[in-house]
Amino acid sequence: MRYSADAAETLALQALAWLIADEDLLGVFLGASGAGEDDLRARAQDGEFLGSVLDFLMLDDAWVMRFCDAQAIPYDRVMLARAALPGGAQVNWT
Repeated sequence: MRYSADAAETLALQALAWLIADEDLLGVFLGASGAGEDDLRARAQDGEFLGSVLDFLMLDDAWVMRFCDAQAIPYDRVMLARAALPGGAQVNWT
């Protein structure tokens, strides 16, 4: 299955909303990304920012599973959506 950019952005927005609802995890995201709460609103339509939300989520399998279980979607959808957003096709081997 391949995601369109629009479908990937929709899933990333769902992930962002889920992240915002979890105060503890939101704090970790803000600290790791350097984003502020104002950035969440201002950049919510930015494909690169949404990609960073999914990148963050994929740092921990437990986070992916919690998000996907809450949304009732298969676990691999986060990775597929990430590939459809800017920078998702680039492989980082570090």
